Amino acid sequence: MSRTRETGAEGMETSYGFAKVAGREEKQARVNDVFHKVARRYDLMNDLMSGGLHRLWKDAMVSWLSPPRRPGWRFVDVAGGTGDIAQRIVRASGDNAEGTVLDINASMLEVGAERAKKRGFDKNLTFIEGNAEALDLPDETFDAYTIAFGIRNVPRIDKALAEAHRVLKPGGRFLCLEFSEVDVPGLDRLYDVWSFKAIPAIGERVAGDRDSYEYLVESIRRFPNQANFASMIGVAGFERVTHRNLSGGIAAIHSAWKF
Repeated sequence: MSRTRETGAEGMETSYGFAKVAGREEKQARVNDVFHKVARRYDLMNDLMSGGLHRLWKDAMVSWLSPPRRPGWRFVDVAGGTGDIAQRIVRASGDNAEGTVLDINASMLEVGAERAKKRGFDKNLTFIEGNAEALDLPDETFDAYTIAFGIRNVPRIDKALAEAHRVLKPGGRFLCLEFSEVDVPGLDRLYDVWSFKAIPAIGERVAGDRDSYEYLVESIRRFPNQANFASMIGVAGFERVTHRNLSGGIAAIHSAWKF
């Protein structure tokens, strides 16, 4: 059931799951519609797609980031509307980190801002609407840039990576958590069955939305694999690019630095 993955940024501009659309504007509009629909069920969506493992993966990402426990350390979490990653970073910093949560989708941001206020994170986090391809943020502002399960939905990934590099301070860290390519024989076939058969059916039953879950599953298979995505990160100007596979490559964390 696997499909050919993209090897670079160009193919992702018009790739909406396994379908091709007229241009990046149409892709962005369709993706926005998906996330307007699933915003209130976003954690449920990730639970369904990862069997609950996304929570451990996010913890692993924040652990690798290892935010310092000192005031003044700043990060931006892109495509992080619900604030899930940002809240973890603030907790890991001993409530010292200052975070900007940016998302193109207003529905996701609304959920995130509500949760942050309810849980007491609103003093550390600012939520703003914006596009990963053209961040309305100053140069060399942040100590870290994070993005989790969001970059595969960006039409022009090369532009997003260039923007990440621009807004980081020299010595700043880039971390990306994303579904990736399974590299364990046998697990890949089981994962395909789970992805293409179970997830859309569960999405339809639990959330009443089969189409959104089909897109999300397909988008994973079109996203560049670990090596190709690492190459794209390097082209954007980052150094010391590396990655760690999680759960046999179902997901991967990519790390890089701006020097």
